[in-house]
Amino acid sequence: MTQMIGIGGAIGTGLFLGAGGRLASAGPALVFVYAFCGVFAFFILRALGELVLHRPNSGCFVSYAREFFGEKAANVTGWVYSVSWALTAIVDITAVATYFHYWPALTSAMRRAIADRDYDTIKRLWNELVFLLDDMSFSHYLATSKAFSALPFEYREAFGLVGFGTGGWDTNFPDSMLEILRVVYGGAEDDQQRILGGAQRLPQLLWQHAPEQLAHWPAGTSLASLHGGSPRGAVRRPDGPGGPGGPGATIEVTDRWGRTATYPAVVATCQSWLLSARIDTDESLYSHPLWTAIERTHYMQSSKTFVVVDRPFWKDIDPDTGRHVLSTTLTDRLTRGTYLLDDGPDKPALICLSYTWNDDALKWLPLSVDERVRLMLHSLEQIYPNVDIASHIIGDPVTISWEDDPDFMGAFSDNLPGHYRYLERLYTHFMQDRFDPAHRGIFLAGDDVSWTGGWAEGAVTTGLNAVWGVMTQLGGKTSAANPGPGDRFDELKPVRLS
Repeated sequence: MTQMIGIGGAIGTGLFLGAGGRLASAGPALVFVYAFCGVFAFFILRALGELVLHRPNSGCFVSYAREFFGEKAANVTGWVYSVSWALTAIVDITAVATYFHYWPALTSAMRRAIADRDYDTIKRLWNELVFLLDDMSFSHYLATSKAFSALPFEYREAFGLVGFGTGGWDTNFPDSMLEILRVVYGGAEDDQQRILGGAQRLPQLLWQHAPEQLAHWPAGTSLASLHGGSPRGAVRRPDGPGGPGGPGATIEVTDRWGRTATYPAVVATCQSWLLSARIDTDESLYSHPLWTAIERTHYMQSSKTFVVVDRPFWKDIDPDTGRHVLSTTLTDRLTRGTYLLDDGPDKPALICLSYTWNDDALKWLPLSVDERVRLMLHSLEQIYPNVDIASHIIGDPVTISWEDDPDFMGAFSDNLPGHYRYLERLYTHFMQDRFDPAHRGIFLAGDDVSWTGGWAEGAVTTGLNAVWGVMTQLGGKTSAANPGPGDRFDELKPVRLS
């Protein structure tokens, strides 16, 4: 309701844009002027309503003017009506573009607040943006922005191809503008670093990490040692306290081999769609609104293809141009993004021939790895006709389409306009004190239920939320000197839209 009032209040503000100074100087007397005009408007609309009821006519104003006053009056009425709406539309569009020009100041204020860790200011500014931008797409924002509104469409098209950070952004044009601002404000596209050995090293090292200072286990205990050196098999069915697993404040988890274990609390970190599509989840574990949020989560498709080459030959200098023979390439061709990775001049290197998202990723889905590589090399040959990439390839290419992986079903969550409400439900699920007892004890975590889908920070923050929820479920408390996310929830919780 609040959002609808906000939208309704914005309509027609263009009429006040040019007259703002005059209206301000009039002061409180404006109330009486508007009230006087409002009374007239009320009676006019009431009379029109009675007239329409008494003499129904699809022609409306023009037809009534013709019937009661003649053809000339009808002609004048029609033209006045058309011109009035045309002028109103022009003024409102001008107002929207003008108001958007104030947003750079808001962006600067947000960046300062983040740098200063001023949580009150961050929350105040962000809450305002949620109401303004939840239903606005990235494309719409660009089209009405100061930078692009006065430029031809080709400029937006070029921005979509090149974007900022690591690649093009036209695949994100349908996204909610809030999704883009999270990346920009958080600096997620800045100062990225390569992880030698791959990102999988992070969970592997956490699995093997053996701290010396532990409260409940002997020094040197690791997750690997607690689980016999191997993680449990894939989960096939979790049952809640009121489900087939039987009564009691416990949750039963059955793995793929039919083994069942009982736990007082469970943390689910899988891709959220799996809870309904591949895991036979007891539906009573979650409320209906939460199930709706899970099913409405939007995931981006993504595809990558890598080849190993004998050396980083792209550092060779073209004698005709004086430049490197090959470079990181962002294009509107099939490959979209090509990236070059090396460990030194005398070692084998790696080329990501293509990194694509959404529709561009779907183009590769039905093709074999060899067919993908053939088409990618053909596309790059049109850009670099004098470079024989294939002659440098050694070993077999590797490709992945995340949406084709049954355990992923997509690369990462990606919110569309209007999805804020769903994500707010998922993110705050760890606060279960007001839940029905049947819905307590199982906690969601992972980047796809965070505000930063696809980024490790999202997995960490929701993981900490879930840990706090489990601790509270088991009767524990945090130190007053180091409060957890639930302890400060009322202070920092995301704004809830009606």
